[in-house]
Amino acid sequence: MRVKLGHSPDADDAFLFYALSAGKVAFEGLDFEFVLQDIQTLNDWAVEGKLEVTALSVHAYAYAHERYSLLTAGFSMGEGYGPVLVSRAQMRTPDLVNCRIAVPGARTTAFLVLGLMIGDYVPLFCRFDEVVQQVLEGRADAGVLIHEGQLTYDSQGLHLVADLGKWWQDSTGYPLPLGAVAVRKDIPEQAASRICSLVRDSAQYAMSSQQEALDHATGFARGMSAEKAETFVGMYVNERTLDCGRHGREAVTKLLLWGQARGMLPGRVVLNFVSPTESEAEG
Repeated sequence: MRVKLGHSPDADDAFLFYALSAGKVAFEGLDFEFVLQDIQTLNDWAVEGKLEVTALSVHAYAYAHERYSLLTAGFSMGEGYGPVLVSRAQMRTPDLVNCRIAVPGARTTAFLVLGLMIGDYVPLFCRFDEVVQQVLEGRADAGVLIHEGQLTYDSQGLHLVADLGKWWQDSTGYPLPLGAVAVRKDIPEQAASRICSLVRDSAQYAMSSQQEALDHATGFARGMSAEKAETFVGMYVNERTLDCGRHGREAVTKLLLWGQARGMLPGRVVLNFVSPTESEAEG
């Protein structure tokens, strides 16, 4: 079975999928074609059902749940940290009500959480790597940084207003479910479970062969030092990536239900999770 698997060209995704892309784990019967695109494109494609397997923002799943199920492996969850809200001058969160805020895509989880946290503001949508410039040049009063920008904003003279992951955990007690891996529902159940186990095994290989996988992932770090790349990867590829667990599934449910209650989602979201088969889970 030929499977197109989409993920972003970022250090954490490169680390997560290294073992699969390099043939370090066996996947007999499946022929993977890896498609690298920015998360905004992957989110839009998920709504169309373009790829059999795709990384996507948890927020985007609200628009794609009829086509995809979420794998219990492959999650990126912030444990008291996440995307950061930054500005040129020191500000507080209440100062940003009705202000212009640069955000990296309307279906990113960062956009959803920002709306839950601030309420009314004027979004300025742009690519994730354009947010800093929008803020520095004054077109936006503040901006939300994802990917490596979470660790490098201070070197660009920006000030932290709030960490969205910390706000979320303080508000709910849950980790912030930012990204996930989803499998299209037309994939047979056995194959979907097999894919889930392979994503888990790929993460496990990278975590146990860390330097090898980091050497690969650093090539996707967009100017981050090796030390910062290692920090960034460790933030989002960890035990929760192997299995999000009950607490992680509850976090996804909490986020989407809250977004729905605030009128920020298109409607009721039906959550579907795919896990490895029992024998694969034990193995």
